[in-house]
Amino acid sequence: MAAIHLDGLVKQFGDVRALDGVDLSVRDGEIFGFLGPNGAGKSTTIDVLLDFVRPTSGTATVLDMDAQAESTAIRARTGVLPEGYHLYDRLTGRQHVEFVRESKDLDVDPVAALERVGVADAVDRRAGGYSTGMKQRLMLGMALVGDPDVLILDEPSSGLDPAGVRDVREVVRDEAGDGTTVFFSSHILSQVEAVCDRVGILRGGRVVAVDTVAGLRDAVGTDATLRVTVEGDPDRVEAGVDAVREVAGVTSVGRAGADVVVRVEDRGKIEALHALEDAGLAIRDFETQEASLEELFLAYAEGDG
Repeated sequence: MAAIHLDGLVKQFGDVRALDGVDLSVRDGEIFGFLGPNGAGKSTTIDVLLDFVRPTSGTATVLDMDAQAESTAIRARTGVLPEGYHLYDRLTGRQHVEFVRESKDLDVDPVAALERVGVADAVDRRAGGYSTGMKQRLMLGMALVGDPDVLILDEPSSGLDPAGVRDVREVVRDEAGDGTTVFFSSHILSQVEAVCDRVGILRGGRVVAVDTVAGLRDAVGTDATLRVTVEGDPDRVEAGVDAVREVAGVTSVGRAGADVVVRVEDRGKIEALHALEDAGLAIRDFETQEASLEELFLAYAEGDG
């Protein structure tokens, strides 16, 4: 069963078409990264799933229920961390969790809920005194109340320090390990790459790609980066690899003993190394770096496909 399914989703705001026939299926139990440049329609898509806005045409289902006709039943089984959500400054962390608990008619210990996201020691402090990172952790804790079947996270790492970003990543993995479907949008692409089973990229209100990161990399055909530490005359580098057809170019050359960065197709890596040695350069170390999700994202978000 698809935990989330969008079929021909269109949303028109006056003269602006925010969503233009979006088709998308998110599998039950997977971690799905939803990406796109600003204005692509990501937040509008999430708003439709949560019945914050109604589509102009097309359908959206969550857990095999219509997102508009059965929104109350969906919310009972869904945890949400929306972007730009505002807490009530005068309420404590405990009271925020109790609000969610009562709205879902659940028996949940607020301290245990906030301990999971690292703010249990502030459970009886007013949220107005929380730091930005603490507020984000509190909102994540609220989203996790009741062990939801679907977790929708819109920029969950906003305002978090590196330790907080790591904690969010671990929570996402733990939830997916327990069978929860995680659907999240984030500008921290390294985090998306680290945890997602698949990624969908939205551009101009349309889905332009859905695949694993490896699948996106193969489809784009991006070159790998071969980073080589050499000793010798750096002026010989470009001449050395010039005859290797698989080399797309040398992007940076340091001084002797520094790094050489070569863009090269996978099958040309060994030939490029040999060419550098034939040019009189001693190779001290090398590593291959595949195209990052950020590079792939830019290829799709700015491309013509």
